[in-house]
Amino acid sequence: MRTISENRAFGGVQGVYAHDSQATGCEMTFGLFLPAEAEDGAVPVLWFLSGLTCTHENAMLKSGAQKWAAEAGIALVFPDTSPRGPGVADDPAFDLGQGAGFYVNATEAPWAPHFRMWDYVAEDLPRVLFSAFPLAEDAQAITGHSMGGHGALTLAMSLPGRFRSVSAFAPIAHPTAGDWGRKQFAAYLGRDEAKWAAHDSTLLMRRRGFDGPVLVDQGASDQFLDLLRPEALTEAMAARRQQATFRMQKGYDHSYWFVSSFIESHVAFHADALLA
Repeated sequence: MRTISENRAFGGVQGVYAHDSQATGCEMTFGLFLPAEAEDGAVPVLWFLSGLTCTHENAMLKSGAQKWAAEAGIALVFPDTSPRGPGVADDPAFDLGQGAGFYVNATEAPWAPHFRMWDYVAEDLPRVLFSAFPLAEDAQAITGHSMGGHGALTLAMSLPGRFRSVSAFAPIAHPTAGDWGRKQFAAYLGRDEAKWAAHDSTLLMRRRGFDGPVLVDQGASDQFLDLLRPEALTEAMAARRQQATFRMQKGYDHSYWFVSSFIESHVAFHADALLA
């Protein structure tokens, strides 16, 4: 692992680091904010998974999460959204290839050699983090925006006991039924739609739910609302009687202005679970 940058922020340190990933077979970059409490011992950690076209930088620079994480004494992890580099497959479309890993393990050519973002977030990056930094492995939570909200929800429901809480900003909530999902799953996972179900938060909610609290914020003026399909997820949560809060926020769109407007309440939501 190598240090790209470290900056003092809100009494803690915002770092950017790179490492050779076993999962993706290329160098990966991530951001990590450590609050002041990390100087004295391991601290709880909140993962933030970003959306289409994003790198580790988008949420790190635009969400404003560090201020609230510092006040709560919790760390923030900002992974990249896909493998990258000249030897990594790509596509001219913004919603496929580099910047659009969809947090799945690809099985199809040309994506399979590097696009293993499920293993990267679930196994590879945690090994790096918990061996190199003062983070409490038994106190993790996860959130994300758009494609990252999809990733946060599916990882949380598929890894019981890993995360104490999960939240999402405008998640791609039912990808097997929309163009943001069907296109990518067909490319990465093949045409057998039975393999797609493990990466659909609505289907996972119907089948197993989450063993903790859930918070979802959605902008009512989101320009991608028809692609996100939040109504399917809310119906699944209600049918399962999931411990959950869904908030439709009047006038908000899909941008980081939306995320930064509600990040304080999301960090507080996770802090309640992490520090309980």
